[in-house]
Amino acid sequence: MNDWIEVTGMVLSAVPVLENDKRVTLLTAERGKITAFARGAKKPTSRLMAATNPLCMGHFRVFPGKNAYTLTDAGISNYFEDLRSDFEGAMYGMYFADVADYYCRENNDEKDVLNLLYVSVRALQKGLIPKRLVQYLFEMKMLVLQGEFPGVSTERELMDATKRAISHCATAPLENLYSFTLSDEAMEELSGEAERYRRDFIGHHFKSLDILNDALGGNEIFC
Repeated sequence: MNDWIEVTGMVLSAVPVLENDKRVTLLTAERGKITAFARGAKKPTSRLMAATNPLCMGHFRVFPGKNAYTLTDAGISNYFEDLRSDFEGAMYGMYFADVADYYCRENNDEKDVLNLLYVSVRALQKGLIPKRLVQYLFEMKMLVLQGEFPGVSTERELMDATKRAISHCATAPLENLYSFTLSDEAMEELSGEAERYRRDFIGHHFKSLDILNDALGGNEIFC
């Protein structure tokens, strides 16, 4: 009987350890967020070198250990190669991965978060709607999945388009989440609402968001 298990998931982060290894954080459908060590994954000849890059989606074979897993093999279904050549898109993707990392825990049922992360990175790659709209919808949908989304504000006057966007985020299935765009005016209004949600309901400082904002030359104050 084999001791290894196969999980479906996405690489959230990969950190070099020792001379040739990586410590990989995976968000999986079966075990939630797990940490796995990939021996020799920094070597150019390793079959795990490309498979352990952040945002890779696929199947991973791991051996459970006392404090972590050992990653021994991987079959990647989507490397998101186009996104890797898009500096802005890659930064958004890393921020999304950080948010998922913040919320998810080991042995929790994180299938919905994994699916949200996957469809969001795909939306960035496709480029059919503005990346910042993908960001706002991702953040709000994450709050929906965590049971913390406050809904449309009754304290501020909002455009109908903004209200529809927020309501859509609360109720739409993931496959239809990124199915519209907004006027510049409505986008700016949604930006203000997203910043409020981020400050009041997420309330965590993400360095990846600071880097993203600095790189894009924005002047928003992020939590």
